[in-house]
Amino acid sequence: MPVIVISARRAELDKIDALDRCANDYITKPFGAGELLARIRAALRTSSQGKSPGASVISVGNLHVDLENRVVRLDGDEIHLTPTEYGLLALLARRIGRVVTHRELLREVWGAEAVNQPEYLRVFMRQLRYKLEKEPSRPRYLVTVAGVGYLLLADS
Repeated sequence: MPVIVISARRAELDKIDALDRCANDYITKPFGAGELLARIRAALRTSSQGKSPGASVISVGNLHVDLENRVVRLDGDEIHLTPTEYGLLALLARRIGRVVTHRELLREVWGAEAVNQPEYLRVFMRQLRYKLEKEPSRPRYLVTVAGVGYLLLADS
């Protein structure tokens, strides 16, 4: 579902904050009804692109993440993940092949108050690696980008 923020605040930092918190668009007052309707149509077009029946399953090698049914399989076996572990993996799967920053992972999985608590992230990424990687110290799927974040490799 697309999110459009309508605000009287014009400061760039307010816009950045709203967009970083997953808003799809930000419109400041005053605005015309025609502009608002055009922005809504654009947001709806963008949100409906790329959705196909099989798009809810992300596969990397023998790892399959079914986002619709919240099921993770490795080598055909279902892997039990805690809700937090699943949240991390699902976010990385939705952005497969792209680095997701520490801050973004913390904000999306634990909430805005956790963005300065990187130890949460390290602990749960370690747990995920032990469940998903044959050699957790040499990860094939969940890769650390030092000082930046993590990514789920697209080609394993």
